[in-house]
Amino acid sequence: MLLRNAQIADLPRIVEIYNAAIPGRQATADTAPVTVASREPWFREFDLQRRPLWLVERDAHICGWLSLRSFYGRPAYRATVEAAVYTAPEVRRTGVGAALLAHAIAAAPRLSIRTMLAFVFGHNAASLALFRRFGFQDWGKLPQVAELDGVERDLLILGLKTG
Repeated sequence: MLLRNAQIADLPRIVEIYNAAIPGRQATADTAPVTVASREPWFREFDLQRRPLWLVERDAHICGWLSLRSFYGRPAYRATVEAAVYTAPEVRRTGVGAALLAHAIAAAPRLSIRTMLAFVFGHNAASLALFRRFGFQDWGKLPQVAELDGVERDLLILGLKTG
């Protein structure tokens, strides 16, 4: 398993993995697939020195990614990030997400990150278990703020102090 920084040439696969999560209504509030073109501005926001986007490859095939994005965009939150993890369907529950999350937590001090947040749907048991396994705690609940296929869903805010 190889963990590396994402490059613009990886964006089609990043989008493919993200779009694979949409039909399950577990991991994203998007309800229709996104395009590579629509994600180009998003991709350009990442910075290897402060807000990276990492990939995992197995057998030279990208099978998961983790992004660290600034929280709320105000200077007082400069040491706080939102972590998002997505894995390809064929590698879910095989340690790819855990490897990415462990890497992010270990890198937090060098990235000047003191707090990591994760926003996870309350019905996404697998993601909740992953983050909690790494010490994330429940810091908040936004009840019934998302509607997916006519069902109102809770959004949980999980947090971890990294330094």
